[in-house]
Amino acid sequence: MDLYAWKGVFKMAKNKSYDEDFKKMIVELYESHTTTGAEITREYGIGNSTLYKWVQLYGKIQSPDGEVTNNKEIKKLKKEINDLKIENEILKKAMAIFTQK
Repeated sequence: MDLYAWKGVFKMAKNKSYDEDFKKMIVELYESHTTTGAEITREYGIGNSTLYKWVQLYGKIQSPDGEVTNNKEIKKLKKEINDLKIENEILKKAMAIFTQK
């Protein structure tokens, strides 16, 4: 149980965890522009920084060719590319070893 002081008032820190579907729903609501970020945070009891972190993570990004993705997908693809590069280097070294014999 964490306590923090703000202007002399002690409050208990709330460490809530939300499932991914809830986060995506909140981001879709924010991106629909039917309500403001302040209204969303007030209605759903989440912090401003939490909302904007979710928007950065799950918000839609449109590429020049019209394809839509989000930062989470981009991070996943970058990791996959990096893993494939490492695997490729290992295979090149193995190929060099086998061709010497």
